[in-house]
Amino acid sequence: MIEVEGLTKHFGRKVAVDHLSFQVRPGVVTGFLGPNGAGKSTTMRMMLDLDNPTGGSVRIDGRHYRELAEPLKHIGALLEARSVHGGRSAANNLRCLAQSNRIPESRIAEVLDVVGLTAVARRKPKGFSLGMGQRLGIAAALLGDPKILMFDEPVNGLDPEGIHWIRNLMKALAHEGRTIFVSSHLMSEMALTADHLIVIGQGRLLANTSMADFIHANSRSYARVRSPQREELKDMLHGAGFRALDAGGGGLEIDGATTEELGELAARHGIVLHELSDRRASLEEAFMRMTAESVEYHSRGAGEGA
Repeated sequence: MIEVEGLTKHFGRKVAVDHLSFQVRPGVVTGFLGPNGAGKSTTMRMMLDLDNPTGGSVRIDGRHYRELAEPLKHIGALLEARSVHGGRSAANNLRCLAQSNRIPESRIAEVLDVVGLTAVARRKPKGFSLGMGQRLGIAAALLGDPKILMFDEPVNGLDPEGIHWIRNLMKALAHEGRTIFVSSHLMSEMALTADHLIVIGQGRLLANTSMADFIHANSRSYARVRSPQREELKDMLHGAGFRALDAGGGGLEIDGATTEELGELAARHGIVLHELSDRRASLEEAFMRMTAESVEYHSRGAGEGA
């Protein structure tokens, strides 16, 4: 488990992380979301003692990172894939980490096989593609077989097969009872991977909840219906107490109604339906709605003045 309590970081007058408190529990994939500049990377660096907090603390299974004699056996992390030594082979990069944490030599071949880099074990990472560099960084995170794993943008540079692989890997590790903490800007992938979400904005906690509850609380879901008997349909909905909003393509959007209710209502009134569907908000829509006031850098659309 990761326990963050009152974590604060100042860079001069700028408050990057503002009294942040949350727990990352084992057995689930916990997503870490926030707009650019929200403080995600700074928070993750403080978890690993790469940055000193101005206030607050982080505990890894009850201890500070600096108190872990062989930290790779407790927590593995991918923060910057290009942080490896480009002049050493992939295997030798892992060998240095293994020796410093008293990890058996045999583990190097095991993790290279897990990430699909066995064939390039003797090659130097300076010639690796971004995706291969990501895989080597993931191998380093897995090296000590830790109970806790942190990944910052793990799918960056991976092809579709690689994205599918890392998604299934994180789910499998969580299923084993490990603590998985992952940050990503790729909302569609996070929606498929994470069970729980921690969302921050301007360094402050905005949400700490399940994926389903986050989407439900921060988005609109509705039913869409379309019929050649449009006016009769509108009258029927009004009479049943539903508010119908005009939508594109001749359809209507109805909040607070299920497709089952609407289908049965239309059948009783003899109204033909050409479309009846549930429209559920995406994680991206929910995220944009929640963090709208916390975005530090706003882009302007085409045609707006410079």
